[in-house]
Amino acid sequence: MMRRFDAIIVGAGQAGPALAGRLNDAGKTVALVERHLVGGTCVNTGCKPTKTLVASAYAAHLARRAADYGVTIAGGIGIDMPAVFARVQKVVRDSRHGNEAWLEGMEHVTLIRGHARFTGPDRIRVGDERDGEDITAPLIFLNVGGRASIPDFPGVDAIDPLTNSSILQLQAVPRHLIVVGGSYIGLEFAQSFRRLGAQVTVIEKGPRIIAREDEDVSAAIHDILEKEGIAFRLDAECIAFAPHPDGVACGVSCANGEPQVIGSHVLIAVGRRPNTDDLGLDAAGIETDERGYIQVDDKLATNVPGIWAMGDCNGRGAFTHTAYNDFEIVAENMLDGADRKVTDRVPCYGLFVDPPLGRCGMSEAEARAKGHRIKVGQRAMSRVGRAVEKGEALGLMKIVVDADSDRILGGAILGPGGDEAIHSILDMMQLGATAATLRRTVHIHPTVAELIPTIAGEIKG
Repeated sequence: MMRRFDAIIVGAGQAGPALAGRLNDAGKTVALVERHLVGGTCVNTGCKPTKTLVASAYAAHLARRAADYGVTIAGGIGIDMPAVFARVQKVVRDSRHGNEAWLEGMEHVTLIRGHARFTGPDRIRVGDERDGEDITAPLIFLNVGGRASIPDFPGVDAIDPLTNSSILQLQAVPRHLIVVGGSYIGLEFAQSFRRLGAQVTVIEKGPRIIAREDEDVSAAIHDILEKEGIAFRLDAECIAFAPHPDGVACGVSCANGEPQVIGSHVLIAVGRRPNTDDLGLDAAGIETDERGYIQVDDKLATNVPGIWAMGDCNGRGAFTHTAYNDFEIVAENMLDGADRKVTDRVPCYGLFVDPPLGRCGMSEAEARAKGHRIKVGQRAMSRVGRAVEKGEALGLMKIVVDADSDRILGGAILGPGGDEAIHSILDMMQLGATAATLRRTVHIHPTVAELIPTIAGEIKG
């Protein structure tokens, strides 16, 4: 027997439950299908647990620096990893259970546990052929997220590599953690485990870390992490693995430096892939690109009428905030008569090393590549009073401006509170404000953000 609903949502990540709530309030019957954990990546293996881990690592780092502030700590600093991860898992459980309780309180929403597969453009089978059930709805929303990608490195099948999910299950600090991938996820874990006491080596195939960022930002982060004792192996063209008596041997280079790094654990953080390969998309006629991302238009509709895709699986953003914005776009267009589009939002994200990097809009290199004549305002954190007062005067801040229109094209803040301060630039960009408007804005002293109007007034061609 087939159960009928007004809408089916597949995946209980950031967009799914929020959309279920809006549809519920509108009196629509909703089936929310989740095969694993409510809350998706952010709650279970992403933002919540990793930022909790970062906080513990920061506490250890600050404690070691106590003497810099004239504070004496007797007896040394210890790390209780079971306690660290107990705290991480409590934050995760509390958040997940809160989401589950919220969903269970919705009158018109049915939470169905199981693996969903399309059997037609308006039909889904949950579970297997013997024990599953069939459901149907005229409206279907996909919010299935993504997972870590494990490339076919030579020898990878002979070891047991960690991912961003499995590394959160460790109960002891690795003796030597090898991080393959010098980008956002890899660097965050690298610094956290270094501060918790591990020896850490980051292996990056490219010539520099976080290649998406401008070279000065990339170099500044490299310098910050290297000063904390993290080793880097760049231009690693011969990445390969083999078991070793001391853990894992990781092949690094065919030409320069030592050819291998021996570590106790290996974390592979070289990208993610969408969870779309086992949804039966062909049965519904839903188009994907060569990487498996569901193709959507500017309003997140797929090529099949009545089906939308939100969050990581649509390739239009890989963040919690973009997934939630996807929900807002779909819900407001459908229920409020709005005309919202993905291209209305200004790109923004953070890199949560310490100090954090906040980014919005275009980088300097991206702006030039798109043909803009640009002006740049920039200042080192060593010239920001609040950063000096906190004893955290590492990093820089910059604004990129179109030289012809004075419109703000982008910004980057690497320094204390950079992930928060960036929003003053982001908000100005969303409003279409010019650098002159930002320059005339008065900010509070003493803060990091107070220097943003200052550098807007110091822009140079």
